[in-house]
Amino acid sequence: MQPPENIKVLFIAGFGPIAPDQSSRKLYVDMLGLPLKGDDYLNSNEIDGVKEFALWPLSQAAESCFGQKPWPDHLPVPQAWLEFDVEDVEQATEVLKAQGYQILVSARKEPWGQTVTRLLSPEGILLGLSYTPWLRGEGPRP
Repeated sequence: MQPPENIKVLFIAGFGPIAPDQSSRKLYVDMLGLPLKGDDYLNSNEIDGVKEFALWPLSQAAESCFGQKPWPDHLPVPQAWLEFDVEDVEQATEVLKAQGYQILVSARKEPWGQTVTRLLSPEGILLGLSYTPWLRGEGPRP
C-alpha cells in the first residue's frame, strides 16, 4: 500500500481564537489595536502574515513560562499559541498589567535573542508580545 500524497500547503490563510465573550474584543481591538471590523465576527485581512508556524510541545511552553515541564494545575492548559511582534514590548507589558491582565512572563530576553511577554488570553491561547530581531531583518536567526 502506498502512502497518500502530501497535501501542498501554500500559506497560512488565517488564524484566530474562538472567543467566549466580549473580553476578547477588549484585548485584541482595544489593547493591541488590531484593525478588526464587524459586529460579532471580528476580522481583518490587513495584518501581515505569519512569520513562523510551529507545533510547540506543552512541556516546552510550560518551561518557557514557568521554568518547569508540567503546566501548572491552577491555570487553563492553552490549546494554541499566538505571538505578535510589537513596537515596544516593555510598554505593551505595562499597558496590559495596568488593565489587569495576568502576565506569565514579563519582557524577558530569551537565550535565542527574542524578548517576550506571555499571558493567557480570555480564550486560553498562550499569547506572546515580542521583539524578534531576525523576523524584522535585523540579523540571522540564531
